Amino acid sequence: MKVENAVIMAAGTSSRFAPLSYERHKALTEVRGEILLERQIRQLLEAKVPEIFLITGYKAEQFAYLKEKYGVHLIHNPDYLCRNNNSSIHAAREILGNSYLCSSDNYFLTNPFEEEVPESYYAAEYAEGETAEWCMEEDETGRIRKVTVGGKDAWYMMGHAFWSREFSCSFLRILEEEYDRPETEGKLWEAIFLEHLEELPMKIRKYPPGQIFEFDTLDELRAFDPSYVKDTRSLLLKKAARELSLGEDEIREIRCLKGEKTDAEGFAFQCPKGAFRYWYRTGRLEQA
Repeated sequence: MKVENAVIMAAGTSSRFAPLSYERHKALTEVRGEILLERQIRQLLEAKVPEIFLITGYKAEQFAYLKEKYGVHLIHNPDYLCRNNNSSIHAAREILGNSYLCSSDNYFLTNPFEEEVPESYYAAEYAEGETAEWCMEEDETGRIRKVTVGGKDAWYMMGHAFWSREFSCSFLRILEEEYDRPETEGKLWEAIFLEHLEELPMKIRKYPPGQIFEFDTLDELRAFDPSYVKDTRSLLLKKAARELSLGEDEIREIRCLKGEKTDAEGFAFQCPKGAFRYWYRTGRLEQA
Protein backbone atom coordinates (compact mmCIF):
# COMPACT_ATOMS: atom_id res chain seq x y z
CA MET A 1 0.00 0.00 0.00
CA LYS A 2 1.23 3.46 -0.87
CA VAL A 3 1.55 5.58 2.25
CA GLU A 4 -0.77 8.57 1.93
CA ASN A 5 0.22 10.57 4.97
CA ALA A 6 1.56 10.55 8.51
CA VAL A 7 -0.32 11.74 11.59
CA ILE A 8 1.91 12.80 14.48
CA MET A 9 0.20 13.18 17.84
CA ALA A 10 1.59 16.11 19.83
CA ALA A 11 -1.40 17.26 21.88
CA GLY A 12 -0.53 15.89 25.33
CA THR A 13 1.07 17.72 28.25
CA SER A 14 3.81 15.10 28.95
CA SER A 15 3.56 15.82 32.67
CA ARG A 16 6.09 13.10 33.59
CA PHE A 17 8.70 15.13 31.68
CA ALA A 18 8.41 17.97 34.22
CA PRO A 19 9.75 20.55 34.58
CA LEU A 20 11.09 20.72 31.01
CA SER A 21 7.57 20.22 29.66
CA TYR A 22 6.34 23.24 31.67
CA GLU A 23 8.64 25.47 29.64
CA ARG A 24 8.68 23.84 26.21
CA HIS A 25 6.66 21.08 24.60
CA LYS A 26 8.42 17.76 25.04
CA ALA A 27 8.39 17.13 21.26
CA LEU A 28 10.56 20.23 20.79
CA THR A 29 13.30 19.01 23.13
CA GLU A 30 16.79 18.98 21.67
CA VAL A 31 18.23 15.45 21.73
CA ARG A 32 21.81 14.84 20.61
CA GLY A 33 21.84 18.12 18.74
CA GLU A 34 18.48 17.74 16.94
CA ILE A 35 14.93 18.78 17.82
CA LEU A 36 13.12 15.54 18.57
CA LEU A 37 10.05 16.21 16.42
CA GLU A 38 12.04 17.76 13.56
CA ARG A 39 14.17 14.61 13.33
CA GLN A 40 11.03 12.50 12.92
CA ILE A 41 9.57 14.87 10.32
CA ARG A 42 12.79 14.72 8.30
CA GLN A 43 12.73 10.92 8.42
CA LEU A 44 9.17 10.89 7.11
CA LEU A 45 10.11 13.28 4.31
CA GLU A 46 13.14 11.13 3.43
CA ALA A 47 10.75 8.19 3.06
CA LYS A 48 8.69 10.29 0.61
CA VAL A 49 5.60 10.40 2.79
CA PRO A 50 3.57 13.00 0.83
CA GLU A 51 1.78 14.78 3.67
CA ILE A 52 2.42 15.17 7.39
CA PHE A 53 -0.29 16.23 9.84
CA LEU A 54 0.55 17.33 13.37
CA ILE A 55 -2.19 17.08 16.00
CA THR A 56 -1.60 19.86 18.53
CA GLY A 57 -3.11 20.84 21.88
CA TYR A 58 -0.80 21.76 24.76
CA LYS A 59 1.49 24.68 23.84
CA ALA A 60 0.11 24.54 20.28
CA GLU A 61 1.61 27.93 19.40
CA GLN A 62 5.14 26.51 19.70
CA PHE A 63 4.58 24.35 16.60
CA ALA A 64 3.53 27.14 14.22
CA TYR A 65 7.02 27.49 12.67
CA LEU A 66 6.85 23.92 11.33
CA LYS A 67 4.27 24.92 8.70
CA GLU A 68 6.78 27.09 6.89
CA LYS A 69 9.90 25.06 7.66
CA TYR A 70 8.58 21.64 6.61
CA GLY A 71 5.12 22.18 5.10
CA VAL A 72 3.46 20.36 7.98
CA HIS A 73 -0.31 20.68 8.39
CA LEU A 74 -1.51 21.54 11.90
CA ILE A 75 -4.78 20.22 13.33
CA HIS A 76 -5.81 21.41 16.79
CA ASN A 77 -7.32 18.95 19.25
CA PRO A 78 -9.61 21.03 21.49
CA ASP A 79 -10.19 18.13 23.92
CA TYR A 80 -6.55 17.37 24.77
CA LEU A 81 -6.95 18.31 28.46
CA CYS A 82 -10.11 16.31 29.15
CA ARG A 83 -9.57 13.20 26.99
CA ASN A 84 -6.80 10.73 26.25
CA ASN A 85 -5.22 10.35 22.80
CA ASN A 86 -8.42 8.92 21.30
CA SER A 87 -9.38 12.59 20.89
CA SER A 88 -6.36 13.17 18.64
CA ILE A 89 -7.50 10.26 16.46
CA HIS A 90 -10.95 11.85 16.36
CA ALA A 91 -9.44 15.20 15.36
CA ALA A 92 -7.64 13.47 12.46
CA ARG A 93 -10.62 11.38 11.33
CA GLU A 94 -11.04 13.17 8.00
CA ILE A 95 -7.51 12.42 6.81
CA LEU A 96 -6.73 8.93 8.14
CA GLY A 97 -6.31 6.38 5.38
CA ASN A 98 -3.11 4.52 4.56
CA SER A 99 -1.44 6.42 7.35
CA TYR A 100 1.48 6.31 9.71
CA LEU A 101 0.37 7.06 13.24
CA CYS A 102 3.24 8.47 15.27
CA SER A 103 4.01 9.88 18.68
CA SER A 104 5.82 13.19 18.63
CA ASP A 105 8.35 12.16 21.28
CA ASN A 106 9.93 9.07 19.71
CA TYR A 107 13.58 9.04 18.67
CA PHE A 108 14.34 6.55 15.90
CA LEU A 109 18.02 5.66 15.66
CA THR A 110 17.55 4.65 12.02
CA ASN A 111 14.69 5.68 9.75
CA PRO A 112 11.80 3.19 10.17
CA PHE A 113 9.52 4.74 7.56
CA GLU A 114 8.82 3.49 4.03
CA GLU A 115 7.08 4.74 0.93
CA GLU A 116 5.01 1.55 0.67
CA VAL A 117 3.82 -0.73 3.48
CA PRO A 118 2.29 -4.22 3.02
CA GLU A 119 -0.07 -4.30 6.03
CA SER A 120 -1.22 -2.62 9.22
CA TYR A 121 1.28 -3.00 12.04
CA TYR A 122 2.41 -1.77 15.43
CA ALA A 123 6.15 -1.34 16.01
CA ALA A 124 7.66 -3.45 18.79
CA GLU A 125 10.87 -4.11 20.66
CA TYR A 126 11.64 -7.16 22.77
CA ALA A 127 11.84 -7.10 26.56
CA GLU A 128 13.98 -9.71 28.24
CA GLY A 129 12.60 -10.37 31.70
CA GLU A 130 9.82 -8.44 33.42
CA THR A 131 8.39 -5.27 31.88
CA ALA A 132 5.48 -2.95 32.62
CA GLU A 133 5.00 -2.15 28.92
CA TRP A 134 2.05 -3.20 26.74
CA CYS A 135 3.05 -6.72 25.67
CA MET A 136 1.71 -8.40 22.53
CA GLU A 137 1.11 -12.01 21.60
CA GLU A 138 0.78 -13.06 17.98
CA ASP A 139 -0.80 -15.94 16.12
CA GLU A 140 0.97 -18.10 13.52
CA THR A 141 0.56 -15.37 10.87
CA GLY A 142 2.08 -12.62 13.03
CA ARG A 143 -1.29 -11.00 13.75
CA ILE A 144 -1.75 -9.54 17.23
CA ARG A 145 -4.12 -11.80 19.14
CA LYS A 146 -3.66 -10.51 22.70
CA VAL A 147 -2.27 -7.46 24.50
CA THR A 148 -1.53 -7.28 28.21
CA VAL A 149 -0.21 -4.43 30.32
CA GLY A 150 2.95 -5.91 31.75
CA GLY A 151 4.61 -9.20 30.91
CA LYS A 152 7.82 -11.14 30.68
CA ASP A 153 10.11 -12.00 27.76
CA ALA A 154 7.72 -10.40 25.30
CA TRP A 155 7.41 -8.06 22.32
CA TYR A 156 5.97 -4.76 23.55
CA MET A 157 4.39 -1.77 21.82
CA MET A 158 7.07 0.82 21.16
CA GLY A 159 6.99 3.58 18.59
CA HIS A 160 4.79 4.09 15.57
CA ALA A 161 1.98 2.21 13.85
CA PHE A 162 0.74 1.96 10.30
CA TRP A 163 -2.99 1.91 9.56
CA SER A 164 -4.27 0.65 6.23
CA ARG A 165 -7.33 2.40 4.79
CA GLU A 166 -9.43 -0.62 5.78
CA PHE A 167 -8.09 -0.52 9.35
CA SER A 168 -8.68 3.25 9.55
CA CYS A 169 -12.30 2.90 8.40
CA SER A 170 -12.98 0.10 10.89
CA PHE A 171 -11.33 1.90 13.81
CA LEU A 172 -13.06 5.20 13.10
CA ARG A 173 -16.43 3.45 12.90
CA ILE A 174 -15.83 1.93 16.35
CA LEU A 175 -14.55 5.25 17.72
CA GLU A 176 -17.64 7.12 16.51
CA GLU A 177 -19.88 4.53 18.17
CA GLU A 178 -18.05 4.80 21.50
CA TYR A 179 -16.75 8.38 21.53
CA ASP A 180 -19.52 9.93 23.62
CA ARG A 181 -19.47 7.23 26.29
CA PRO A 182 -17.99 8.58 29.55
CA GLU A 183 -15.71 5.54 29.90
CA THR A 184 -14.08 6.30 26.52
CA GLU A 185 -12.68 9.68 27.56
CA GLY A 186 -9.68 8.30 29.43
CA LYS A 187 -8.78 5.52 27.00
CA LEU A 188 -5.69 5.38 24.84
CA TRP A 189 -6.48 4.45 21.26
CA GLU A 190 -4.51 1.27 21.92
CA ALA A 191 -6.99 0.33 24.66
CA ILE A 192 -9.87 0.66 22.19
CA PHE A 193 -7.89 -1.41 19.70
CA LEU A 194 -7.31 -4.29 22.10
CA GLU A 195 -11.03 -4.37 22.95
CA HIS A 196 -11.76 -5.04 19.25
CA LEU A 197 -8.88 -7.25 18.11
CA GLU A 198 -11.11 -9.45 15.96
CA GLU A 199 -12.39 -6.48 14.00
CA LEU A 200 -9.04 -4.74 13.69
CA PRO A 201 -6.39 -7.05 12.19
CA MET A 202 -2.88 -5.74 12.84
CA LYS A 203 0.52 -7.38 12.87
CA ILE A 204 3.64 -6.86 14.97
CA ARG A 205 6.56 -5.12 13.24
CA LYS A 206 9.61 -6.30 15.17
CA TYR A 207 12.65 -4.04 15.52
CA PRO A 208 16.11 -4.86 16.89
CA PRO A 209 16.89 -3.55 20.38
CA GLY A 210 18.07 0.02 20.68
CA GLN A 211 16.29 1.37 17.60
CA ILE A 212 13.30 3.16 19.12
CA PHE A 213 13.59 5.43 22.14
CA GLU A 214 11.10 7.26 24.30
CA PHE A 215 12.02 9.54 27.19
CA ASP A 216 9.31 9.74 29.83
CA THR A 217 11.47 11.60 32.36
CA LEU A 218 14.52 13.84 32.47
CA ASP A 219 16.49 11.00 34.07
CA GLU A 220 15.73 8.78 31.05
CA LEU A 221 16.80 11.55 28.67
CA ARG A 222 20.04 12.02 30.62
CA ALA A 223 20.86 8.33 30.13
CA PHE A 224 20.56 8.80 26.34
CA ASP A 225 21.99 12.32 26.04
CA PRO A 226 24.53 12.92 28.84
CA SER A 227 24.74 16.62 28.00
CA TYR A 228 21.58 17.02 30.11
CA VAL A 229 23.30 15.79 33.27
CA LYS A 230 24.93 19.13 34.08
CA ASP A 231 22.83 21.38 31.82
CA THR A 232 19.11 20.62 31.96
CA ARG A 233 18.17 23.57 29.69
CA SER A 234 15.46 24.31 32.28
CA LEU A 235 15.25 27.75 33.88
CA LEU A 236 13.15 26.24 36.67
CA LEU A 237 15.74 23.62 37.54
CA LYS A 238 18.53 26.15 37.30
CA LYS A 239 16.68 28.38 39.78
CA ALA A 240 16.08 25.48 42.18
CA ALA A 241 19.74 24.43 41.96
CA ARG A 242 20.89 27.99 42.57
CA GLU A 243 18.68 28.41 45.64
CA LEU A 244 20.04 25.18 47.12
CA SER A 245 23.66 25.89 46.07
CA LEU A 246 23.71 22.67 44.04
CA GLY A 247 24.81 21.63 40.60
CA GLU A 248 22.01 20.66 38.21
CA ASP A 249 23.51 17.17 38.07
CA GLU A 250 22.68 16.75 41.78
CA ILE A 251 18.94 17.07 41.16
CA ARG A 252 17.45 13.64 40.39
CA GLU A 253 14.26 11.58 40.51
CA ILE A 254 12.09 14.45 39.35
CA ARG A 255 8.33 13.94 39.28
CA CYS A 256 5.39 16.13 38.42
CA LEU A 257 3.27 17.79 41.10
CA LYS A 258 -0.17 19.11 40.36
CA GLY A 259 -2.66 20.33 42.89
CA GLU A 260 -1.20 18.55 45.90
CA LYS A 261 -1.32 21.67 48.08
CA THR A 262 -2.60 24.34 45.72
CA ASP A 263 -3.79 24.57 42.13
CA ALA A 264 -0.25 25.45 41.08
CA GLU A 265 1.89 22.99 39.19
CA GLY A 266 5.35 22.06 40.30
CA PHE A 267 7.79 19.24 40.65
CA ALA A 268 9.37 17.17 43.39
CA PHE A 269 12.95 15.96 43.37
CA GLN A 270 15.72 14.31 45.35
CA CYS A 271 19.14 15.85 45.97
CA PRO A 272 21.99 15.46 48.49
CA LYS A 273 20.18 17.88 50.82
CA GLY A 274 17.00 15.80 50.87
CA ALA A 275 13.63 15.81 49.16
CA PHE A 276 12.14 19.08 47.91
CA ARG A 277 9.12 20.50 46.13
CA TYR A 278 9.20 23.45 43.75
CA TRP A 279 5.93 25.22 42.86
CA TYR A 280 6.69 26.99 39.64
CA ARG A 281 3.70 29.33 39.49
CA THR A 282 4.68 30.91 42.83
CA GLY A 283 8.42 30.20 42.65
CA ARG A 284 8.25 28.59 46.09
CA LEU A 285 10.82 25.97 47.06
CA GLU A 286 10.06 23.83 50.11
CA GLN A 287 11.48 20.75 51.78
CA ALA A 288 9.25 17.71 51.45
